[in-house]
Parts: sequence; C-alpha cells; structure tokens
Amino acid sequence: MDVAELANYLGIPVSTVYDWRVHGKGPPAYRFDKHLKFAVSDVQAWMAQQREPSAPPSTSARR
Repeated sequence: MDVAELANYLGIPVSTVYDWRVHGKGPPAYRFDKHLKFAVSDVQAWMAQQREPSAPPSTSARR
C-alpha cells in the first residue's frame, strides 16, 4: 500500500505517516524511486507491537 492508503487504513493524516518516517517511527517501508510502499504484513506486525498491555484484573470485585 502507498502512503495515502496507509493513512486511510489507520485513520490518520498523511502528514503523520511522513512525520513518523522522519522520527524513525511507524511501519517499515520500501522505496521505489520516489514512492514509498508498505507491505500489509509489515503494517499488521507493526500494529501488533503498538498494542497497549491490558490492564490487570480489578481486585475490588473480589471478596
């Protein structure tokens, strides 16, 4: 997918994708001449790494 497709997929502005690239964040990309392309599998793996850890179970419900 290209930059616009990635931004649309993630629901973020295209500028955010470019900002991530500048700061070394975001999924890895392939460069073909002037074009950036992202493999769907790389995007999915990157998304899995961004998942926040689940909160520990609440102990207030126990008696």
